[in-house]
Amino acid sequence: MKYRLFVCISSLFISLVGFAQSDVDLENKHLKLQWKETAQGYRLNQLILKGEQSMKSVPKPLGEYTILFSKNIPDTNNVSERAYQMDLLKAYPHNLKMWKEALLPVPLNTAGKSFSFFPKEVDERDGELHFKQNIDVLSLESRWQLDDHYPGDILVEIRVTAKEAGYYAIASPTLYPVEENQLKWAILPGYFQGRKLEPNLMLAYGYGQGIPAQPVVVRERVASTLAPIVQHQNGLSLAVIPAPGTGRDPWESTTITQQQWKLGLSLMDRKGQLSPTLYHPVLGQEGSYMQPGEQRVFHFRYVLNAVNWFDLYKHAVYDIYRFKDFLGLKTTKESLTHRISAMVDYLKNDSTSLWDVYDYQGLKIGAQAYLGPIAGSDHDAVKNSDYGAMWMTAKLSADSVLQKERLPYARNFKLVQQQKDPGFFQGAAIGQYYLWKGKQFTEEWGNYVEPIALTYYTMIDLGNILLYEPQDSALLKRLRVGGDKLLSWQKADGRWEVAYDRKTTHPVFKELTDRRPTFYGLVVAYRLLGDKRYLDGAEKGAKWLMQEAVNRGSFLGVCGDVRFAPDFATGQTAQAFLDLYDITKKETYLKAAIETARLYTTSIYTHPIPSTIKKHVGEIEWQDWQISQVGLSFEHGGIFGSANVSGPILLASHAGMFVRMFDLTKDSIFIDMARAAAWGRDAFIDPASHVASYYWSTMNAGPGPFPHHAWWQIGWIMDYLLSEASLRTNHLINFPRGFLTPKVGPHQPYGFAPGKLFNDEVELDFPKNRIFLDNEKIDFFCAKGLTKNSYYIVLMNNSVTEQNAHLTINHFDEFNRKKSIENAVLLDQRGAVLLARAPIEKKVSIRIPACGLRVIKFD
Repeated sequence: MKYRLFVCISSLFISLVGFAQSDVDLENKHLKLQWKETAQGYRLNQLILKGEQSMKSVPKPLGEYTILFSKNIPDTNNVSERAYQMDLLKAYPHNLKMWKEALLPVPLNTAGKSFSFFPKEVDERDGELHFKQNIDVLSLESRWQLDDHYPGDILVEIRVTAKEAGYYAIASPTLYPVEENQLKWAILPGYFQGRKLEPNLMLAYGYGQGIPAQPVVVRERVASTLAPIVQHQNGLSLAVIPAPGTGRDPWESTTITQQQWKLGLSLMDRKGQLSPTLYHPVLGQEGSYMQPGEQRVFHFRYVLNAVNWFDLYKHAVYDIYRFKDFLGLKTTKESLTHRISAMVDYLKNDSTSLWDVYDYQGLKIGAQAYLGPIAGSDHDAVKNSDYGAMWMTAKLSADSVLQKERLPYARNFKLVQQQKDPGFFQGAAIGQYYLWKGKQFTEEWGNYVEPIALTYYTMIDLGNILLYEPQDSALLKRLRVGGDKLLSWQKADGRWEVAYDRKTTHPVFKELTDRRPTFYGLVVAYRLLGDKRYLDGAEKGAKWLMQEAVNRGSFLGVCGDVRFAPDFATGQTAQAFLDLYDITKKETYLKAAIETARLYTTSIYTHPIPSTIKKHVGEIEWQDWQISQVGLSFEHGGIFGSANVSGPILLASHAGMFVRMFDLTKDSIFIDMARAAAWGRDAFIDPASHVASYYWSTMNAGPGPFPHHAWWQIGWIMDYLLSEASLRTNHLINFPRGFLTPKVGPHQPYGFAPGKLFNDEVELDFPKNRIFLDNEKIDFFCAKGLTKNSYYIVLMNNSVTEQNAHLTINHFDEFNRKKSIENAVLLDQRGAVLLARAPIEKKVSIRIPACGLRVIKFD
């Protein structure tokens, strides 16, 4: 009898304990998660996001775990070519190599055996939930808790212990799946984004146009921010973010480690359900092989909000990967201003800049050698890059070499680059590059002509020259011919073809759509010629691009050698919309500009967190932050992009545009990214030429095969500095901007017209070897008053701490006839006098607040 009573009481106790554990919760003022015990194990039963006025509940919470296992190393050689459009890439060896790598079993998420389950055991401890599960090949323990610092974040640790020798990959559990018809937006920064699944794998996986319709897993090497995000139609957005240090470090110690694959990212789980997912370690990669008894631990967090994807993305950038802290580490050894001066000397030297003059069609044309691969080239390709920067520098410096030995021959290059003869291509640019041995123009990677090349190399280049030389009637005629050709090629819906075959005139690249700022050529035509036909055509093209590119998150690039993989043309598109807004004042273009700029921030690296750890590049010791990828942008990202091998680029064409976007939106991500790109990049500056390397991977190797890049660097630096001056003075310092720069981004030239400086009408000046500063964190530019006989030196502190500097002026005779300047005035960013009528004899001391601006004015 006593035994029976003991059994009954014991059974009742066990039953009560089991009942108590059938529902387990995690809850705070922002979130509630509830797991329910089922026959399968503990499933997530409720996931509620609490708001101030309402609550949003996830429709189908799940909480399913997945582990991948393979007894043998996954296949890394055999690629099925079925239905993957390999034939499109036969002429593009880089793309083909990247595409084959992307179609292996691990990235296609078909490798190994998948074990999916719900844990059978749970334990509550100190506000945390600990789940356990045993399966054939492993045992698993997971720990879940809500973050005290960020109450909308769920911290998860998964610990796996191997029971069988083999390769393991831990997936972040599927918190909840989103049905395809309930998808509002998804983005895997650096790879792809969109509002719907795209069944064409080449378009989605290769070109980032839509979400791949299968659960592909990508590498962290081109994932600009480690935060795949999926947004439901009900407004709920979910991101999963790995703990810092999970992904690869691109330069661990003494050599490049960009190719390591430690973290996989996906917008789907293994079953193909839409849900942001991480994998660590990656099956078959470093750390994935375990013997029985070995363990692997994976830390990550889920983040939910009911606002938008961009806020989740910024949470990863700022709060988890501490992007803002990077600016505090930066110190500069050579100012941007000093680099401009040194690069002008480099560009004036024929031998260092590889400048030459050639006879072509009765004209002498000048250009710089291009030593990169060009279709049909016999090492004889030449080109010019930034016409706006060329004419700007010549105007501001009044340098006779530039004015007499560069500009006339560069102008002739433009005249013969545009087809003059009647026919289908009359008015178009017939190639970026001139092959001086073959005496012909050619495109980068094939015998075709692109409408956007007409926009770039005819409309924009001629337009920028005409800003400085408005009376050049020959160029005005050429501009009109180009504008008319661009109008004639425009389709009824506003778009253009990607390209036309030069021999047959038939459209080529028919599987692609011209999601690029081709309409901008008509903006140039309207601004200079005033014909409303051009403005109507520009608006028609812009509206098509808003619908087909911006709203869908689908863009096309402009680099022919990688078959137009999405690239810096996306940033250029943002500025193109902004310029159209400046003309029309239509809010729809402003909104499109801002949205495109937000998307372009996902082309900027934000990981790993920069530090002061010492590393070596050859014999030179640098701190980690000095060689960091953080803050730098892609040339092109995604599966095909050069970032896969070479990392980002140092050409920060977007910096000025991001400053302008901050001015418009007050969203600090724009100004922080602009400064992160521009400041303190000394590790990449060639000491001899002062030209930054193009690719991050080459460190400070200099211009290499791209000497024309120095013009682009002068162009973007001036755009950045003048944009910062306008921002810091609330537009009290402001100069008219020219047109976009062809191909590489949104930076624009200055100096073709007077500007405003504290109510004085001024023109920019380039005082070479006359003004010196002893603090390289201070940049400056100068301006001459046109009505008040004043001279201005505008000084900017490009650091986040207060700076002191001594300024020295040489060659006083160029300013006045005395040995000193006796009436100098120091002004703050509002034009208010800080120090009046101070003499300048040899040097003057100046204190400038963090990210501040001061102006010295004298007669």
